[in-house]
Amino acid sequence: MTKLNLSKIKLSLVTLALLGSVAAEASSEVNVYSARKQALIKPLLDKFESSTGITVNLITGKADALLQRLKIEGKASPADIFITVDAGRLQRAKEAGVLQPISSDVLTTNIPENLRDSDNLWFGLSQRARTIFYAKDKVDPTELTTYEDLADKKWRGKICLRSSNSIYNQSLVASMIENIGSEKTLTWATALVKNIAKPPAGGDIDQLKAVAAGVCDITISNTYYFGRLMNSDDKDDQQVVDKVGLFWPNQNDRGVHMNVSGAGLTKYAENKNNAIKLIEFMTSPESQAWYSAVNSEFPVLKSAPISKSVASWGPHKADSIALNKLGENNRAAVELMDKAGWK
Repeated sequence: MTKLNLSKIKLSLVTLALLGSVAAEASSEVNVYSARKQALIKPLLDKFESSTGITVNLITGKADALLQRLKIEGKASPADIFITVDAGRLQRAKEAGVLQPISSDVLTTNIPENLRDSDNLWFGLSQRARTIFYAKDKVDPTELTTYEDLADKKWRGKICLRSSNSIYNQSLVASMIENIGSEKTLTWATALVKNIAKPPAGGDIDQLKAVAAGVCDITISNTYYFGRLMNSDDKDDQQVVDKVGLFWPNQNDRGVHMNVSGAGLTKYAENKNNAIKLIEFMTSPESQAWYSAVNSEFPVLKSAPISKSVASWGPHKADSIALNKLGENNRAAVELMDKAGWK
């Protein structure tokens, strides 16, 4: 083979490599695995498509199932972004090794440090508080103070709770482990279980309805579930809202427990640049305001406006612990809840 021919071959290979790189950069799509229901994310993705020309391919499902799918698919996974709810689940994705770090000045500017992963493997997109709700006709809100106080004997047989399988309850307990230590949290959980009015069953809205129906006086729920009832056209839902009040606990110390929905860039994302653009778009003021209006959540972007229903709950002090800790303490929380007899 002549030197000339060899040079031509080398040049062709370089050209092909460059063309492949350009094609990858010019990709006009991004693939999303989302544990958020389609109605709570699709309109936002449609806005991103119309403003950028990048097609968003969306697959929705249960969080654990989607995470398992990512693990099984490995390098063959088409997913570029994984979206799920609760920092505990985001930490599971981190520990499963299905995410890669994101380098984005936009995200690190828009999202407070405690609402994102310490290694930039996931970023919070919206916030919700897991707070106390009470029966207006049975409980004087001046009687309420902290999560810890719910273990007091005065609440014996008066509290409804979701089961210990709820990731939301697990994260609440994980936050308490971080804030007050395992020993005090175990003492609290053991006493709290004694105050439960009925065996744990159902979701947050079921607990809110139980309070309204007089089954119990108090429950703990994510705020956006109450927001859904507030914005519902159903008369039964409005009756629940009329009978149930919201209370912000621990306002004189650490603040109410907060959590997030969030997103991460998958380890083998083929449309990496587009994926980062989409996650950045979801932290824009317009997107954050949409989250608040549609799902009664708190923005992660401090300058973003909140909806009227969210604003009606009044100001509150929020726990500012790094949400990484919710995932890191998850196993300890589950074991502690089991010891406490929290079914």
